[in-house]
Amino acid sequence: MSALICGSIAFDSVMVFQGRFRDHILPDRIHLLNVSFLVPSLRRNFGGCAGNIAYNLALLGGSGAPMATVGHDFAPYGAWLRERSVDLTHVRVIEDEYTAQAFITTDLDDNQITAFHPGAMGHAHVNRVTEAAGITLGVVAPDGRDGMVQHAAQFAEAGVPLLFDPGQGLPMFGGQELLDFVAKSTWIAVNDYEGQLLVERTGFSLRELAQRVRALIVTRGAEGSVIHADGRQIVIPAVRPEAIVDPTGCGDAYRAGLIYGLQNGLDWETTGRIASLMGAIKIAHAGTQHHRFTRDEFEQRFRAAFGRAL
Repeated sequence: MSALICGSIAFDSVMVFQGRFRDHILPDRIHLLNVSFLVPSLRRNFGGCAGNIAYNLALLGGSGAPMATVGHDFAPYGAWLRERSVDLTHVRVIEDEYTAQAFITTDLDDNQITAFHPGAMGHAHVNRVTEAAGITLGVVAPDGRDGMVQHAAQFAEAGVPLLFDPGQGLPMFGGQELLDFVAKSTWIAVNDYEGQLLVERTGFSLRELAQRVRALIVTRGAEGSVIHADGRQIVIPAVRPEAIVDPTGCGDAYRAGLIYGLQNGLDWETTGRIASLMGAIKIAHAGTQHHRFTRDEFEQRFRAAFGRAL
């Protein structure tokens, strides 16, 4: 089973503020907000949801390729992914645009403030799912608005099972549009906040939304995750990380674990635990694509975390 991962590819400029936003943003002065944070730590990382998911899926040994639009500055990122055996056949360069850029500031409580320049991502709709052959699993992750809508429709028309991962793109859509995505989806993955927003905008509870798909997965950070499937709520425990360094990209690592489990026909209890371990491995490393492991190392970590073999 090969996955086509439609979503963003971006450069992430990650800054760490050695304080807490809450000490500088006063609730009664929010209408006059004018704050500046000194950020002595700055890293420029390769990121974007499609890039991150594809990277993590390759680590696991899964089969998948990103479909994205990038800018004229993509060359070093492209070389990085090729060296890590990520297939870039469906990554299109838009010569008069920059690759999407995220500027992320994280505080000591792991809260984040992000500014995002979409650049070439705004052309995502020029890619068509039908251009990719042999695809048996589709992913629609945060991307250009038109691209997300059209790619979901194209997967549905092609009869390809779809994992819908709205992420930070969720606020772009109204209730009916989100219900249209749900109708085209086989599985949905959201974090706790996104799940609440999905409920508010659609007017349906998580339980009701879960009845419309094969599984609705809700991640809850350090509290683990819940998979709503087959009329059950499957609680997946969080894995204690070796360190808490950088939460950026943990959700993408988790989703790669989901895709790997789906590709290999694993049950939800196992799939969720693979995904949970992927998030824990990622959070212990700065950047979204700097963690590494061999298959043996992953299996050892799995056994240590869950008390059983993978």
